Parts: sequence; C-alpha cells; structure tokens
Amino acid sequence: MACQYLGAMQRTTMTADDEGKPVVNSAGDEIGIVSDVRNGNAHVKPDPSLTDKIKSKLGWDQADEESYRLEDERVDSVTDDEIRLKN
Repeated sequence: MACQYLGAMQRTTMTADDEGKPVVNSAGDEIGIVSDVRNGNAHVKPDPSLTDKIKSKLGWDQADEESYRLEDERVDSVTDDEIRLKN
C-alpha cells in the first residue's frame, strides 16, 4: 500500500496545544502570542510594538486588556508552528 505525503496538517480551530504559539499576519509579521485557549477560543497577548491601527482592525482597541480573544473568522490557518491570520 502506497503512502502519500500530505504535508503539515492545517486547521482553523484552537486547542490547548496552541498556547505559546506566535500569531502572525498574512505577511508573516508576528503580532502576538497565544496566552490561553478557552473553549476553543485563542486569547492573544499582543506584541508591545503592535500599532493602535492594527489593534483596532482586530477589534483589540480596549486599552486595559492584557490579552484579547482572537475571532475565529480572522484565522486563516493553524499549523504546528504558528497561527496565521487572513488579510
């Protein structure tokens, strides 16, 4: 029986195994790190250098938050190495 290599599995749902992974935008720039996954929802601690414009675009404009929920519809893929966002 022949095996076919399918490459790294990609998904869009989050699990506890995703904690600590970098979150990158579509250009590959790191915007934060997954600090926690609760009920399948990733919570991201933004990179301190992330601009207010990008935070606002992601709906992360509350100034008093330490981490922010990552909306599922913004996720393009989840791999072994990172969470990549859509454009």
